[in-house]
Amino acid sequence: MMKKFFLTVGAGLTVILLGLQFFRPKIDHPLLTGDLDAPKEVKDVFVRACYDCHSNETNVRWYDKIQPVYWQVAADVREGRKGLNFSHWDKLAPADRKAKLWEAVNQIEAGAMPIKSYQIVHPDSKVSEKELSKLKAYLLGQLHSITNDTAKLHDRDKQLRTINSEKQNDLPVSLNGITYIPDYKNWQVISTSDRFDNGTMRVIYGNDVAVKAVKNGKNNPWPDGTIFAKAAWDKLDDGKGNISAGAFKQVEFMIKDSKKYKSTNGWGFARFKTPKLVPYGKTAMFTTECTNCHQPMKNNDFVFTFPIKN
Repeated sequence: MMKKFFLTVGAGLTVILLGLQFFRPKIDHPLLTGDLDAPKEVKDVFVRACYDCHSNETNVRWYDKIQPVYWQVAADVREGRKGLNFSHWDKLAPADRKAKLWEAVNQIEAGAMPIKSYQIVHPDSKVSEKELSKLKAYLLGQLHSITNDTAKLHDRDKQLRTINSEKQNDLPVSLNGITYIPDYKNWQVISTSDRFDNGTMRVIYGNDVAVKAVKNGKNNPWPDGTIFAKAAWDKLDDGKGNISAGAFKQVEFMIKDSKKYKSTNGWGFARFKTPKLVPYGKTAMFTTECTNCHQPMKNNDFVFTFPIKN
């Protein structure tokens, strides 16, 4: 009797799986407008590790086409192209190209890309340490460090002259309802980062909840109430190895509330630019840009920051 039951269930599942093969989302292949222009040894790495999800040249293997795997493949391609599409490289401004390359190499180094599920099925997509070094060298070759940048010095001095003369009567509010938090400057530093692609230096602060989570090793997932503030300044280089902060550029907030921000992976995002703290974005949907950027860090609760422990 039991054997007959399992045979019936098995047969039913087989019929369902066979039926699913006839229902599949479409993965289209739009025309390329302008591909990444890079040396062959660099481009080959990006093509092998990234192009299936981050270009219009998606190569769907026979084993990718088996349902229900194909649904996930289609979703990965759709989301991947939103965040970065090498086939539309010509549509990006030069500064944006550098930023996208910086993000790509940074995510590869952090182990976030290619995503683990993709690497398991496509082991040849894994980027070796030698290949990663080539990518870094290429990225560094795209950058031009300017020492004693008079324009940046001017911007910093202008801010210093005016920042204390302007009073902020009302705290600015982002388009998705998050209010600027001035007290972040008194929080503990969690980590730092150097965006050498655009010449900025950044400090990541954490509130008391974040600091406690770091000390207790309970930061994946981060507890509700965690708030990060990432402040960015121009990076000034005097040519003698001394680095200092220039003009203030922006501050970004990440606020953890798994219920309130359920639609954005449990995190609320906000960005305020320049000393005038102008809220970023044209509509509240600017958060889509944030979630797409942080999606590769899903296994780290969508947080790029690796805290410096005391």
